Amino acid sequence: MADTNKLGKRVKKYREHLGLTQEQLAANTGLDPEFIKDIEDGTVYPPVGSLIKLSRALGQRLGTFMDDQFVPDPIIVRMSNRYEETSNSREGAKGHYHYYPLGKGKTDRHMEPLFIRIEEDDEKAMSTHEGEEFMVVVRGKIIVKYGKEEHILENGDSIYYNSVVPHFVGAVDGPAEILAVMYSPM
Repeated sequence: MADTNKLGKRVKKYREHLGLTQEQLAANTGLDPEFIKDIEDGTVYPPVGSLIKLSRALGQRLGTFMDDQFVPDPIIVRMSNRYEETSNSREGAKGHYHYYPLGKGKTDRHMEPLFIRIEEDDEKAMSTHEGEEFMVVVRGKIIVKYGKEEHILENGDSIYYNSVVPHFVGAVDGPAEILAVMYSPM
């Protein structure tokens, strides 16, 4: 499980360095001010879409908020050594996503590779943020809402899209697992 307090301290540090209030950061990201407070207090771990918005507003790369230490290339994450950073929040991606970062520690990376376990959820709130996303379904079935389109993807199927278009990714007929690569311009 991620140390949400460490992430919150980093957000607060960069926000204060820029002389922003929580309300100003909320306005710059489109996130709720109470959500910003919860992140900084360490009571919530934000979904990746919200982290991308925060990193952009604070002038940092996404990895700044996800990394704990530098790891020299190549980065190898053994399946038995994966650890989870879970998002179960009321902002951005609704639903229950279990994030397993696959590039953590590579300080010069420009994309964020993740293994994500998704549980079914009735809420299907759309998300939007700058960048691109690429996903491959590893197990189960997912629905991807992209703008007004809906796509069902199964084992081995992939999708690549511009994440500025409103989108939602959710599990269908039980939990699903995907490999995802997210790119967010600095």
